[in-house]
Amino acid sequence: MKSVIPILSIFDERKAKEFYLDYLGFRLEWEHRFEQEYPLYFQISNQAVQIHLSEHHGDCSPGAAVRIQCKDLQNYHSILKSKEYSFSNPGIEKNPWNTYELTVQDPFMNRIIFYQNT
Repeated sequence: MKSVIPILSIFDERKAKEFYLDYLGFRLEWEHRFEQEYPLYFQISNQAVQIHLSEHHGDCSPGAAVRIQCKDLQNYHSILKSKEYSFSNPGIEKNPWNTYELTVQDPFMNRIIFYQNT
């Protein structure tokens, strides 16, 4: 085995791109629709991390959680704080299991937990 690519459920292309691309800083790799009005399926990435986002009802359920390890969580937190995104204002917390974590929730109830080991 080599890697894992989570699939997260989305319901609105504009909101998904605003959150994942504009706010979190991921980049759009590719997107696919079977026909013009069909659901969207696309891949985003940020460095070595890849995520698939899907409007297809059978692909996944809303409310998933994904953990992404970071090298410099404080710097990433500063980048997020500098952006004008009124739907999220995450902080960093230290946990008893020796990680620092920054949790954001996307517009579709999925949680993305960025963490750094202490």
